[in-house]
Amino acid sequence: YFGYTAVFMGVNGVPKLMDLLDEPLPGVGTYEDFNTIDWVREKSKDRDRHREITNKSKESTWALMKSVSDAFSGWLLMLLIGLMAGALAGGIDISAHWLTDLKGGVCLNGFWFNHEHCCWNSNETTFVERDKCPQWKSWAELIIGTAEGSFAYIVNYVMYVCWALLFAFLAVSLVRAFAPYACGSGIPEIKTILSGFIIRGYLGKWTLVIKTITLVLAVSSGLSLGKEGPLIHVACCCGNILCHVFTKYRKNEAKRREVLSAAAAVGVSVAFGAPIGGVLFSLEEVSYYFPLKTLWRSFFAALVAAFTLRSINPFGNSRLVLFYVEFHSPWHLLELVPFILLGIFGGLWGAAFIRANIAWCRRRKTTRLGHYPVLEVLVVTAVTAVLAFPNEYTRMSTSELISELFNDCTLLDSSKLCDYINVNITKSSNELADRPASTNVYMAMWQLALALVFKMLITVVTFGMKVPSGLFIPSMAVGAIAGRLLGVAMEQLAYYHHDWVIFRGWCSPGADCITPGLYAMVGAAACLGGVTRMTVSLVVIMFELTGGLEYIVPLMAAAMTSKWVADAIGREGIYEAHIRLNGYPFLEAKEEFSHKTLAMDVMRPRRSDPPLSVLTQDSMTVEDVETLITETSYSGFPVVVSHESQRLVGFALRRDLTISIENARRRQDGIVSTSRVFFTEYTPPQAPSSPAPLKLRSVMDLSPFTVTDHTPMEIVVDIFRKLGLRQCLVTHNGRLLGIITKKDILKHMAQMANRDPDSILFN
Repeated sequence: YFGYTAVFMGVNGVPKLMDLLDEPLPGVGTYEDFNTIDWVREKSKDRDRHREITNKSKESTWALMKSVSDAFSGWLLMLLIGLMAGALAGGIDISAHWLTDLKGGVCLNGFWFNHEHCCWNSNETTFVERDKCPQWKSWAELIIGTAEGSFAYIVNYVMYVCWALLFAFLAVSLVRAFAPYACGSGIPEIKTILSGFIIRGYLGKWTLVIKTITLVLAVSSGLSLGKEGPLIHVACCCGNILCHVFTKYRKNEAKRREVLSAAAAVGVSVAFGAPIGGVLFSLEEVSYYFPLKTLWRSFFAALVAAFTLRSINPFGNSRLVLFYVEFHSPWHLLELVPFILLGIFGGLWGAAFIRANIAWCRRRKTTRLGHYPVLEVLVVTAVTAVLAFPNEYTRMSTSELISELFNDCTLLDSSKLCDYINVNITKSSNELADRPASTNVYMAMWQLALALVFKMLITVVTFGMKVPSGLFIPSMAVGAIAGRLLGVAMEQLAYYHHDWVIFRGWCSPGADCITPGLYAMVGAAACLGGVTRMTVSLVVIMFELTGGLEYIVPLMAAAMTSKWVADAIGREGIYEAHIRLNGYPFLEAKEEFSHKTLAMDVMRPRRSDPPLSVLTQDSMTVEDVETLITETSYSGFPVVVSHESQRLVGFALRRDLTISIENARRRQDGIVSTSRVFFTEYTPPQAPSSPAPLKLRSVMDLSPFTVTDHTPMEIVVDIFRKLGLRQCLVTHNGRLLGIITKKDILKHMAQMANRDPDSILFN
């Protein structure tokens, strides 16, 4: 009957129009790019779908099977996301390790071996020089035949810089040419998307492919960036792409957000080998709406991902992480003082870093610097490589550096950090007494101090460039260096002054009192906490990462201190600051709204504005509606009884109206520009000569959210946050006065905080 509108007798003999839109139209209920989803509508759509499936399941076995498969599809999706993200993370780890080593030399047995694998099977390695083997040649040995002397050093230096520039150039060119969304860490955007905003293509297949490849290149180029944040973006891309396999998730934006929350947990799980930390990170840091069901699914997906990564075994040490440590000595209560000092340092550095980085990124946005992304990346890479090569602690990859700093010195360690003067004290083999430092240790301390300054400065300009860049590893490196320096200082104090009051009770000569590696671990947690403002998830990630279970209290003390100190200086973490810099419409749940304004102060139209654009329920023609749509750019219109009464009937979205009218003109006979549009349940009898009417009641939301004009804004802000609304109508005694959208609220909050309200870019 598509050609005709079937007319049959409705109530009281009024002819009731058979509504063409009883069959849902493709496109109705979907969203434009850069729009906010309507959580309430999406959730009620899903409930209706679920109810229908449950009711049908009682009718036949086939329907029952469909109902079971529908219930199972969520878990299946989690399994697939875990497998895919785990496999990708394993690949990224292995490739990055190989490319990083390629800057130093090449393996003759096969160029695809990294340094460690190359020397595994060699019989010529000695214990002290375990990374020297005939199969691995540095570039100097290959090009000029010798590894010694100043000329060889220069050759290696030049090759190191050239490889770094090549990798960085490839990374930025690929991002620029194929997937502009693949740059940065991706966490600010994912937070915004999870709060209900739509950025088409941000989690698409091109972004996934390019981000995976360029992440390996960017990490290998030696830039001061990590792969952890981008791995969360990669996992969310996997989640979004796999959602398209299941109708339930493909057609419902709110359901898809639940899957993406779980995917973020998977990202942390594979980045750090910390499944529980991942679930808590998603809950504490990125998710907006996190029901219990999502918690269990995240748990399952993180488990599958960690299991997959463990099967790939990218580091060859049967561990999920690069820096697994085992400390043996317990910590003493008095050590909480240096741990809290590290917390204060982390908080100060975190707050300073956020200020500096945001200032630099704002400069990039507003000056000509932003017009040359490729040049900027190449200059920063060149500076990084030239300054990093002479210092062995900046030359190695950042994860290796952290691993070295976390390391507890044993008798068998050949690194410079562990080159203490051996005093003959017989103790059990795994527990070494505190020993005096040799000149080599002091030399290492100087190099680490220089590395600390270098990392602190270079990370500010690196984070936010047009290559994939994470922030976890550089922040941890800064903290780990500071911690190790403090740890060694404490150790030497305890050795030379064990009769001081603070050491007297617990540190006798010949005992192993201070573990410098533990200080590095606590420092890393403090700095990461200062930058991101995580607390619970941070501590869980740190002890899953290092396996140091008995050090939870020091980690908690440092994380809490660093959060307090950083919050005292500036309220926002780095991700919230970037969200605000980019103007994304994100209502921060942690931010308090403390001003005494009312809904009437924020709603539009203001007193000087033209009146609100509305639709009437039965007095407009198709042409009137189309004119209203073309002349305005609003994303929806309230429907009222008439212009005079202004009594509210419902709310219709612009996109739904456009699609329905186009469709009716195509598929329904007699719909012309002069056809009347009805939003009412029954249409009054028409004159025989008049054109066929158009019923649009089914695209109207009959229960739009309304508040009265005297509702305090703090309640309105709360409603928007907790229900995820797009807009809310303001009424007075049932008459429509105005409308408040999410953007109006954000502008109002910006104004109240004396910021530029026009920085909120998107509607």
